[in-house]
Amino acid sequence: MASTEKKPATRKPNAAFMKPLTPSPTLAAVIGSGALPRTEVTKKIWEYIKKHDLQDPKNRRNINADAKLRPLFGKDQVSMFELTKLVSAHLK
Repeated sequence: MASTEKKPATRKPNAAFMKPLTPSPTLAAVIGSGALPRTEVTKKIWEYIKKHDLQDPKNRRNINADAKLRPLFGKDQVSMFELTKLVSAHLK
């Protein structure tokens, strides 16, 4: 008897996520001015947040803006769920 099990399909990255995008000057102040895919932009933002200890101590889902992030967010605190939407507005 031959086995009819399917092999798990290897997932290909979505081309739209892998396309390098240029950050606005506001975003470039945080992550650098080089063109990066969206996935890398998100990683770099989180590296910055963790390095500068900007997560709210009481509610870790909230991010407190410092002088560099305030112009990017447009307010003093955002939730981690708003982060991607706000950052996307600064990518071309």
